[in-house]
Amino acid sequence: MGKATLLVLDGFGVGAMADCRETKPEDIHASTYAHLQETVGLNLPTLMKMGLGKIVNNEGEAIAAYGKSKLAHHGADTFMGHQELMGSKPGKPAKRLMKEVGQQIADGLIANGYHVEELIEGKPILLVDGAVVVGDNLESALGNIINMTADLTQISFEAATKMAAVVRKHVDTSRVIVFGNESVPLTDIVAAAEEGKPGQWGINAPKTGVYGEGYQVLHLGYGVTFEKQFAYLAEQAGKPVYRIGKTADVIQAQGFANPVVHTPELLSIYKKMYNEAEEDAVFLVNVQETDLAGHKEDPSWYKEVLETVDHFLAEFLPTLAEHDLLIVTADHGNDPTCGHSQHTREHTPILVYGKQVQPVCLGIRDTMADIAATLSDFTGVQTPEFGTSFLPELTGK
Repeated sequence: MGKATLLVLDGFGVGAMADCRETKPEDIHASTYAHLQETVGLNLPTLMKMGLGKIVNNEGEAIAAYGKSKLAHHGADTFMGHQELMGSKPGKPAKRLMKEVGQQIADGLIANGYHVEELIEGKPILLVDGAVVVGDNLESALGNIINMTADLTQISFEAATKMAAVVRKHVDTSRVIVFGNESVPLTDIVAAAEEGKPGQWGINAPKTGVYGEGYQVLHLGYGVTFEKQFAYLAEQAGKPVYRIGKTADVIQAQGFANPVVHTPELLSIYKKMYNEAEEDAVFLVNVQETDLAGHKEDPSWYKEVLETVDHFLAEFLPTLAEHDLLIVTADHGNDPTCGHSQHTREHTPILVYGKQVQPVCLGIRDTMADIAATLSDFTGVQTPEFGTSFLPELTGK
């Protein structure tokens, strides 16, 4: 076995899914790749050579296996997308604000021995054990996430994550996020408490300064069991797992993690670690700036990031060893031209390159979890909870 890489071009969709008309009608005309090509033009010779042209227009040749995938998770979400890519089938979450679920969260915490009080009298925001504030996430879609902002000078991150597991059991939002920084005390957290939209109360996290050096975070998804995911199973089998970019935040593992955002720096770190890593190493890499450009509705920036990745791949592919495997994909779409700044529910591309890989068509996969199953098959570790391996199609065996 050689090294395995999952390279996620965050938000790089290749056309709206058929179910958008019922589930996300604002995305029925979304097509990130096609609209970027139309508006700013894309120069992606390496990705096209690998088989992107086959995926989007059924044109050209392919030196890699190629196909595309449906999203099995609901909506279009980076965190849930990565859970699916790791072999989970996330549950269908509900939209909830603390004003609706705060009491059941409080009851659950109290039943588990925690002390709970209102942070601000009469407002749906809680203080637990004098160290953790539970409130609405003010940065994401309304009702999507419950935040737990911890004063890590008073509580360890491990203890805060155990508290978060209790909260996770008592709410059906997409995510519960627990985070903190030893340099951010409770006084700074409390000072950043505010109302976002009417009735939405939480901590303005950027205002606290929590995202600086020393930041610790754990995302707990609805219906997600990380112990049944590829990254965890690979580490349990003794494989070194490297998380570079956004994967450091959204994929649960214990090994190397660097949440670098700037694309040239990310690719440089990846290349260095790759060249130094063990022969059975696994790399989970996320290029986040494509997604950020989509949110900013900036096609020119999106183009620049994609072309940076393409240039990198042109130099990197020839360096792969005989048995190495590289999978390029996405986690959802983020069409910067579709009229809104949110993720778009699109098919994601699949490009699989390796010197032992046959350039076959993989068709349309029902779930991105097939990628996790394939990585598990390739690395020889236990199969994750969901997904069907397409490794036999790659090797002809």
